[in-house]
Amino acid sequence: MGKDSEFYRSKRNHQLLRLRTLLDQLPGFAQDYIHSKEITSQPSTLISYSYDLLTFFNYIRVRNPLYKQADIRDFTLELLEQITPADLEEYQRYIELDVSADQKTIHENGKKAIARKMAPLRGLYQYHLKHKNIQEDPTAVVDLPKLKKDKNIIRMNNYEVQAILHAIEHGNEQMTKRQLAYCQRTKARDLAILTLMLGTGIRVSECNGLDLSDVDLIVNTLTIVRKGGGQDLLYFGDDVHDVLKDYIETERRNIVPVEGHEKALFFSIQGKRISVDAIEKLVKKYAQIAVPNKKITPHKLRSTYGTALYRETGDIRLVADVLGHENVNTTIDYYAAIEDEHKRMAANAVDFKRPDQ
Repeated sequence: MGKDSEFYRSKRNHQLLRLRTLLDQLPGFAQDYIHSKEITSQPSTLISYSYDLLTFFNYIRVRNPLYKQADIRDFTLELLEQITPADLEEYQRYIELDVSADQKTIHENGKKAIARKMAPLRGLYQYHLKHKNIQEDPTAVVDLPKLKKDKNIIRMNNYEVQAILHAIEHGNEQMTKRQLAYCQRTKARDLAILTLMLGTGIRVSECNGLDLSDVDLIVNTLTIVRKGGGQDLLYFGDDVHDVLKDYIETERRNIVPVEGHEKALFFSIQGKRISVDAIEKLVKKYAQIAVPNKKITPHKLRSTYGTALYRETGDIRLVADVLGHENVNTTIDYYAAIEDEHKRMAANAVDFKRPDQ
């Protein structure tokens, strides 16, 4: 069913309702900005933008005595014109680390999170400057944190991949009998999930949204819904075929689904569609057994697949297409194995013993 499935329709409706609730808490000039992004942005993105703007307006209300008793919904464009670059720099320090007066609440954000939280604020100013509702944009002269590209991308080698799959099938000696029995109940499901993610590079949210009808075991294809809402068709190999077939014909067949969850591919113990959090936890559980020295997440399974695919094919555009990257530069920047391969090529590229042509 893909993006037309009941799951994705329900998910989108839930997000739209959540967005409306957040918009009702924002001042009118901020609502106008969010509405202007509806055509080009997903509801999940607009929800994040709304949260970040509410964080900023709450900061103003707490720190500025003039707005302490005001309702955020009553804020006007005059507020934007009163904000200075120094105010925004102070706000960045606030979202980096802040401790409440009672010392009970602490929030901290890294450079990447700070830059993300500043993005909708910049967009808000640019929108109203473009429409000539304000005269200046103080965000234009405020420096954002410099983000360094991480060259040490965490991924697993072939031995580690086999170790994590072995951990699902056999557990380890540190597990209690109860833990081993619990793992046995979901062994086929867990093996299918990790093999699928390692064999296709799908995102955890794409895995969570799969229906049984999205899997075609005759031609070995998988219909998924990408992060941006688009539908895509992926092909998988025999290893993925075998574990999916085994899970569907054994564990899944014996599950009694909760009403409304019948079409899901992967279920929780309670008979509900398995959640993103549950997938993240099971990946973490088996990774701690097999690869304790690396912090393995579902996204690391994705990078493991991407680097392995590039190593086998040398085709960066193929990797970008399979992983659903709209911009190939995303793939180039992220997969450190590409840089490793280039260095290997350089090792034998120069031979001073070879006569000049």
